[in-house]
Amino acid sequence: MLTKQSKIGFIGTGVMGKSMVKNLQAAGYTVHIYTRTKSKALDLIKNGTIWKDSVAEVAKDSDVIITIVGYPTDVEEIYFGANGILEHAKKGSFVVDMTTSKPSLAIDIYKQAKSKGIFALDAPVSGGDIGAKSGKLAIMVGGDQSAFNTLLPVFNVLGENIILQGSAGAGQHTKLSNQITIASNMIGVCEAIMYAKKAGLNPERVLESITTGAAGSFSLSKLGPRMIQGDFTPGFYVKHFIKDMTIALESAQEMGLSTPGLSLSLELYKELADKGEEDSGTQALIKLFEN
Repeated sequence: MLTKQSKIGFIGTGVMGKSMVKNLQAAGYTVHIYTRTKSKALDLIKNGTIWKDSVAEVAKDSDVIITIVGYPTDVEEIYFGANGILEHAKKGSFVVDMTTSKPSLAIDIYKQAKSKGIFALDAPVSGGDIGAKSGKLAIMVGGDQSAFNTLLPVFNVLGENIILQGSAGAGQHTKLSNQITIASNMIGVCEAIMYAKKAGLNPERVLESITTGAAGSFSLSKLGPRMIQGDFTPGFYVKHFIKDMTIALESAQEMGLSTPGLSLSLELYKELADKGEEDSGTQALIKLFEN
């Protein structure tokens, strides 16, 4: 059973992770952190989080270890090997990977963790920087019911739509479904805004009408205004969306599923990255349509 005295380790304090750590602190948890670039975590350290010098140190000193990093290769690096989480986490502790990653990798983590008496969940999130800051992330979970039940109080600090989707890997499959939905939707949002402009309309007023109807979506209501204002600050990086779509496309192909909308979106986002926008927010896609 977890209590507020339980120590939470957190690896990866980027755009999403930093706000998630702040919310855990505000809820009264002691949080140990590690990230590759310590300077990016200085404000968290000043706010009372406990810095650890390595992944292994976080694992040794924590009851729950949460990870949210960039790519599947990063996940492999921090979980496996002599200095990885699974080699140093305490028996009976919990590991939760919230990175959007490969379902097969989530299953590997689960199996290796179980062999060491460690409980593992894959729990990728959706909601971007806005959801992370507000503690309203959607959390899609794969793993055992008992581990999910134990960690639910922690998840409730970070999100408000938290669903156990099935066994290990199910959280990742659900997140890929989420990214497939967004992929085509982002194209539609860009086209709609450009259509409104070409028609001589005020695109912000157009959004007031269409965000509450059948066209409504997070991308339209939250990212549409950023597109219009020329605000391309990343709530979610273009390079990470390309990674997610690539994993989704590979998974779909393995299942013999055709995803033309996903394929087109991936092609457009790769073009956007080639133009130097890989570190911009996903709403920067509209630049292709403006040009």
